[in-house]
Amino acid sequence: MCRNIRPLYNFEPPATDDEIRAAALQFVRKISGATKPSRANAEAFDRAVDDVAAAAARLLESLVTTAPPKDREIEAAKARERAAARYAS
Repeated sequence: MCRNIRPLYNFEPPATDDEIRAAALQFVRKISGATKPSRANAEAFDRAVDDVAAAAARLLESLVTTAPPKDREIEAAKARERAAARYAS
């Protein structure tokens, strides 16, 4: 599950609210051990996703760097190359 959480900082264009929420959802899924909570836990699960997303957004807004922003397409191409090398027969 955690492999789906991607770095969100220092990209051009910046991470969207949807990307931040998706990372928060993956994090909450991982620590709860549930990909879909029961009805009894749905409210707590959703609240946790909201809280983690808000914390992540605050973190991303607060970070500073002197490095130039990374290009999403270039980073995606690098990831595909690593995957191809890893899963090559």
